[in-house]
Amino acid sequence: MARLVLVRHGETEWNRERRVQGWAPVPLADRGHEQAAALADSLADRAVDRLIASDLRRTLETARPIARAVGCELTTDRRWRERDFGVLQGLDYGDLFLGHPEFTLSEVGYTAAEACPEGGESLLDQRERVLAAFDGLRASLGPDETAVVVTHGGPLYLVLGRVRDLDIHATVLDQEQGNCAINELVVDGDRVDIVTENDTGHLAGESGRN
Repeated sequence: MARLVLVRHGETEWNRERRVQGWAPVPLADRGHEQAAALADSLADRAVDRLIASDLRRTLETARPIARAVGCELTTDRRWRERDFGVLQGLDYGDLFLGHPEFTLSEVGYTAAEACPEGGESLLDQRERVLAAFDGLRASLGPDETAVVVTHGGPLYLVLGRVRDLDIHATVLDQEQGNCAINELVVDGDRVDIVTENDTGHLAGESGRN
């Protein structure tokens, strides 16, 4: 059976500050580089056939140590980017949700998923492009191939929400993804099963979860 290993990028200063990163070229913090190195070490013994990353800076800085560890060429796919928040990029989450409740699923429900910030995209738009990338990759995998994708929290929620058959509200609000968390999926034809979810046990001082 094929395997998909989906991982989140390492920690950035904007993660610590709880700021909306969107498509901003935010680099990894020192802690993020440490996490990326530990992630690469944890994957080093795997036979990886494909390594794909979002083309944003924080994912590329996370993916490069993996490429060296597993000996696989890194390719990029912008469809795995985080949501484009347009003019809201850079706000802290408190200012976003208090000042712009129309984008808050917990406040207004499904209409928040349809709302599009100026210069950005709606959550539903993001889901369409991310799931197109996921479906295309899943369908292209050979029966014994392993692909690693380095992406962001939002795309991970969307993919796992699809696999778990969650609605958009639960997809965003009822899931967690730590920085450099590992999610492993087994693909057998049209069937996709989650083996590992939000596992951070490979990171020093952080607990894992399956």
